[in-house]
Amino acid sequence: MDRVFASWSGGKDCCLALHRAVAGGLDVRYLANTVSGDGERSRSHGISASVIRRQSEALGIPIMQQRTEGDNYEAQFITMLKVFRKEGIEGGVFGDIDFNPHREWIEKVCKEAGMTPHLPLWGDDQKKLMEEFIDAGFVAVVIAAKAEFFGEEVLGQTIDRNFIKQLEELGKTKDITPCGEAGEYHTLVIDGPLFKKRLEITQSRKVEREGIRFLDILSLELQSITRSTE
Repeated sequence: MDRVFASWSGGKDCCLALHRAVAGGLDVRYLANTVSGDGERSRSHGISASVIRRQSEALGIPIMQQRTEGDNYEAQFITMLKVFRKEGIEGGVFGDIDFNPHREWIEKVCKEAGMTPHLPLWGDDQKKLMEEFIDAGFVAVVIAAKAEFFGEEVLGQTIDRNFIKQLEELGKTKDITPCGEAGEYHTLVIDGPLFKKRLEITQSRKVEREGIRFLDILSLELQSITRSTE
């Protein structure tokens, strides 16, 4: 069984990629998350780094949070991969779907670290991926959205079929994709079949920075859950 890490932003795409990787027999040893130079916020979605750590705890998978700054991002990312490689990890799982320049970057950094990249979602229909995520039993909420596409009421909204319909309506007049691959919106997964505990957001506020609306999570709790065995 190949030992891998999973590139982790906390959102639905990386979570579904992790789900497929586990189902496909990969042994996921770590989540890999890049954070700001001060270690306070995730580089991908601007969410508090502590929230991502609690999510890792809820999943029961250890996380490495690599600090990155400015033009050194790539070198620092490769440094993290080389640490994994020394622990015998042979590859990485990524949630990318169809953005070729980023796939090329993934292949480059993995080659530098002597690792094999896995992209379980690559090339799949985005609407079908959204439906698969929902049908698998995962629960995610919107935590960031471009102000040019969404009002602040979208923040905290659950990803469900009604949300997919909203995106389809928006797509008639705006350049927006179902999975938000161009950064139209971002999510936080709070529950699902991989989770040992559920994330419960207990305090938050809505803010806007540089044209992006954020659900700034101030506190959350981990709650015990019981899965049906039927």
